[in-house]
Amino acid sequence: MRNAPGTTIEMRAGDWDRAGVRLVDLPGTYSLLAKTPDEQVTTDALAGLHGGSPDVAVVLLDAAALPRSLYLLGQVAQTGTPVVAALTMCDVARSRSVTVDAARLERALGVPVVALDPREGTDGLADAVAHAAVHPAQVAGVVPAGPTTLRPEREAQLARSEALFAWVDEVRRELGHTTEHVERSGSDRIDRVLLHPWVGVPVFAVLMWGLFQLSTTVAAPLMGWAGALVGGPLSAAARVVLGWFGLVGTPLEGLVVDGVIAGVGTVVSFAPLMALMFLAIAILDDSGYLARAAFVADRAMRSIGLDGRAILPIIVGFGCNVPALAATRALPDARQRTIAAILVPYTSCAARLTVYILLGAVFFPRNAGTVIFAMYVASIALVVLTGLVMRRFSGAGANTEPLLMVPPAYQRPRLGALLVSTWVRTRGFVVGAGRIIVATLTIIWLLMAIPVAGDHRIGDVPVRDSLYGATAEAIAPVFAPAGFDSWQATAALMTGFVAKEVVVGSFAQSLAVDEPDDPARSADLGEHLRGTFEQSSGGHGAAAALAFMVFVLAYTPCLATVAEQKRLLGWRTTLAAMGAQLVLAWVLAVLVFQGFRLVL
Repeated sequence: MRNAPGTTIEMRAGDWDRAGVRLVDLPGTYSLLAKTPDEQVTTDALAGLHGGSPDVAVVLLDAAALPRSLYLLGQVAQTGTPVVAALTMCDVARSRSVTVDAARLERALGVPVVALDPREGTDGLADAVAHAAVHPAQVAGVVPAGPTTLRPEREAQLARSEALFAWVDEVRRELGHTTEHVERSGSDRIDRVLLHPWVGVPVFAVLMWGLFQLSTTVAAPLMGWAGALVGGPLSAAARVVLGWFGLVGTPLEGLVVDGVIAGVGTVVSFAPLMALMFLAIAILDDSGYLARAAFVADRAMRSIGLDGRAILPIIVGFGCNVPALAATRALPDARQRTIAAILVPYTSCAARLTVYILLGAVFFPRNAGTVIFAMYVASIALVVLTGLVMRRFSGAGANTEPLLMVPPAYQRPRLGALLVSTWVRTRGFVVGAGRIIVATLTIIWLLMAIPVAGDHRIGDVPVRDSLYGATAEAIAPVFAPAGFDSWQATAALMTGFVAKEVVVGSFAQSLAVDEPDDPARSADLGEHLRGTFEQSSGGHGAAAALAFMVFVLAYTPCLATVAEQKRLLGWRTTLAAMGAQLVLAWVLAVLVFQGFRLVL
């Protein structure tokens, strides 16, 4: 897998041993007159701008929508690229009383045509490609004009389009196809129900709720089991090995167990969640429903410069931001993938809920539910407002035209292809994001292990006396306008960068564990929190707690999210997005504190 030069758009490449060629899978398109970055990548590749012109182009022909596919085939042929046609969806075409004879089509086109059913293998296609690489063939009836045909003047573009339409009609006549009435398909009858506003919207809502549950309730036990597997047996095994060399109790043990292995455990714990989400999204896509869901949600999403396909990652984000970012890969347009990947971190994931519950119960015991609900409303508002700002000022995602798409036929998902797709994507996350997570967690352990105050040895130091605590204390004054300029709150936010659910543990450690022998610090965590926020805010603890929750909502969700964003967007865009999140979080926290301290 690699990015097209100068873009973040991925092209999959690999050796096709059966055909003896190097295969590059380009982004899908209906036309070479590119309107999106993805389509432009495909157009540029055929024009030889990504490392030379291809020796052979394999063009998929949808037997159920042959005229549209033939038009694309004609455009590819106009570039002068030798072509092999792979005829797909033959079973769907037959269900619509349309039969396409592959041999007859091959005679009409003058290039190899292979009727393809992935369930029966691709040996026939491999043989055709291998033969075409040695004996290239041009499409009959189409005059090659070279790569310049991809960027013609308007008059030339119209003339070539008319010529292609005429050629498509001629091919259809040779096949014996006419424009007679085609029987309504089963997919059409299902769509009459699922795309009806009174039925489609509730069905869509139920499916999105199911995805949300999958990313929270269902995945949570699996994540806990996977994390415990690493944190338990693997950590124990590491200690045994270190014991052989007399290294137990040394800083090296902490580095290996609490740094490296803890990072591996974080990655492994996310793997079941990612696999479940990848599998669920692949099922929706392969069945044909995902395209319909885009239609249902299109009007609402166009208000923030996206089309309906972006609703899936936004909804999933309220369960967990990491698989939600992965779901943006289903969006066909690179510009929309970028916007959606920037918006997803503003959706309030389940991990943030632990912070809301703790502070809500401590500072608003009678109205905790209302406060938590308000945080989710604020999250939705952030997504909408950020989308509007990006649409207005950046020019990205400014496409507000209705979504135009030819929905695929409904079909039974193919188990083998689903499992392969899930494995490839999950492995990509574990390898790509895993390196960043393990490295960062190891650095954080080192910061917490190095003493800067008191008489402590490396690896055995209270948080406040460590380099980590000293850093938190140095940063704390930045949060004075927001009412929580204590080192404990700052340390919790720093730890929350790794994972939001760790914020609660950080408070417990810094407020109740650092000095367990001090009776003044042995009281309930809630009392410590109340006292700390009251002191830092000058007696306005509730307002400071609200500001803290807003900051938790708006700033970087977790390290795994950053790693996934980097995989999608690259470091430059990811760091810019993180900077914007921190600035926005600080501004909102200050506004909330300064406003609510007058009334609370």
